[in-house]
Amino acid sequence: MNFEHTEDRRMLADSLNRFIAEQYTFETRDRTSKSEHGFSKEIWQQFAELGIIGALFSEADGGFGGAGFDLAVVFEALGRGLVVEPLLGALMAGEAISAAGNASQKQVLAAIIDGTTLAALAHDEPETHYERTRVQTKAERLGDGWVLSGAKAVVPQGGQADLFVITARTSGKVDDEAGISLFLVPAQTAGLTARSCPAIDGGRVAELTLNGVQLGTEALLGTEGQGHATLERAIGRGVLALCAESLGAMEAAKAATLEYLRTRKQFGILIGSFQALQHRMADLLLEIEQARSAVINAAAALAGDRLARERALSAAKFSIGRIGTLVAQESIQLHGGIGMTWELPLSHYAKRLVMIDHQLGDEDHHLERFMALGKQIAQ
Repeated sequence: MNFEHTEDRRMLADSLNRFIAEQYTFETRDRTSKSEHGFSKEIWQQFAELGIIGALFSEADGGFGGAGFDLAVVFEALGRGLVVEPLLGALMAGEAISAAGNASQKQVLAAIIDGTTLAALAHDEPETHYERTRVQTKAERLGDGWVLSGAKAVVPQGGQADLFVITARTSGKVDDEAGISLFLVPAQTAGLTARSCPAIDGGRVAELTLNGVQLGTEALLGTEGQGHATLERAIGRGVLALCAESLGAMEAAKAATLEYLRTRKQFGILIGSFQALQHRMADLLLEIEQARSAVINAAAALAGDRLARERALSAAKFSIGRIGTLVAQESIQLHGGIGMTWELPLSHYAKRLVMIDHQLGDEDHHLERFMALGKQIAQ
């Protein structure tokens, strides 16, 4: 199989990497991540104008990409630049709308792609631990519509989102796969409140409270009680995006560490000449190449059948979680105390690498899931 990027993807990567290098310096990122919004609305619009958001969606949805390698190209560049703008939310919410929405609901995709509507997927809850089927938020019938009650936790940029795709249980027990439904909920809907706070690795997250949120029948996304498959597809694309973002951050951390080893002197000798440090760096380079292979495998499997796709995604997320944490630790160790300082970008890359492991399931969760999916294939 040929894993070389197409000419269009290479041009996309070149333009995005050039934009980030020229317009998205570490100082710019640091300033915007601490701002009231947690990201720059001006840069968000520039991403839309450059077609970066559109690259996450298929032509049928109004974009010009949407394949696994399109996502990998975009998010690897975002990871290299430590970008905090909410493309992950746009990707996952947009995928849910694309997969399950009717013609009227899909009209919002155009606004997501052009950057005028900020969308987010709200699924995780305060008492869950990565379990995709554990949904306690309830949706009950009220006439021709619905009433939602419950809470959602750690929604990226939830305080600034214009539209949420929210999971709620319409039937079954709290851990049942059947009975999960998806709803489109505008942020200004009565009864929906968002409490925003800074995230440790940059940007902002929010906790949502749904207190008797009344929705019309048109809010239901897809078929009642059959939202799990759509949710799995949306989260799967998010997992691939995070893996590619982590790979980009690893490459940046690697480059910074190599530069430090080549320039830092101890007792008048370049520390990069010490054999022990050379061995540690060589091991790190091999691990990063393994991470790249995992991302390539997951991107190639994204359009395949469900079990193969999900197993490749979990394998990649497990590898990325382990290797990303290793890269963060080793890069800091090889820099010494300066690696922990706020002023050095490396410390921020290290934090982001560690936190990516905890988004959408950590390495332990995905290792267990990988094995469980393997048993299903064997059966």
